[in-house]
Amino acid sequence: MDLYDEYCVKPDSKVKLKDIHPREDKPFKDREEAEQLTTENVEAIRQLQYRMFVEGKQSLLIVLQAPDAAGKDGLIRRVLGKMNPQGCRVHSFKKPTELELAHDFLWRVHPCVPARGQVSIFNRSHYEDVLIVRVHDLVPKSVWKERYDLINSFESLLSSAGTRILKFYLHISPEEQLERFKERLDLPEKHWKLNAADYHERDRWDDYREAYQTVFEQCSPKHAPWFVIPADRKWYRNAVVSQIVRKTLEEMNPQLPPVTEDLAEIRRLYGMAEGEE
Repeated sequence: MDLYDEYCVKPDSKVKLKDIHPREDKPFKDREEAEQLTTENVEAIRQLQYRMFVEGKQSLLIVLQAPDAAGKDGLIRRVLGKMNPQGCRVHSFKKPTELELAHDFLWRVHPCVPARGQVSIFNRSHYEDVLIVRVHDLVPKSVWKERYDLINSFESLLSSAGTRILKFYLHISPEEQLERFKERLDLPEKHWKLNAADYHERDRWDDYREAYQTVFEQCSPKHAPWFVIPADRKWYRNAVVSQIVRKTLEEMNPQLPPVTEDLAEIRRLYGMAEGEE
């Protein structure tokens, strides 16, 4: 199975989240096989990202969106966070500040996009401005409806400047989410994650699904595709995302720069320095 094509939202296609099972396990025979693939992918990603960093010509933007407890932090920690931090940054987009609200909705996002040679990971993103603002009616419909085109133009600009864009929606069931809420409640080391608002948001589950489905329909061009990743099984989520990121970096094919120094002279100088010891 080509996991990239399996979970990629094709341009202008319609997605019904209720028809996508969040507890998938194909094509793996078991968890061990999936975790072995993840380990191999993480090492390949690390090496490819190093080459991209040294090459300094391309960049990669990874967008993560999901309901609470779907595993964005875990995915970063176990898969994406293994990249060299010299060339990789994670940006979390929380409730906008007064300063940010005084500007256009993309103002706080643009400084966080990756420079050439860099990877940026968005833990939540500019898509909050067509998700939570829609579900909670924070701005008029006439405002958020225009933002789909603005987002598409923004991502097209990034793509034309050499940035590859991958957008992942971690598809978790409400039952699994509640199980993870229980884990947070039971484990003292996870109490810092507790938030009563997370429970109230569950009442709007269907509203969020509808909002996400519109995002997938309106904002998944070939150069900036969405992927809907079954996320009830953490090991499955990690394997699929790592495979898609690896494939993308392999397609980008970053190259180490050619050697411009005289290697013979460098070896001569090394031999001299070695003889001084």
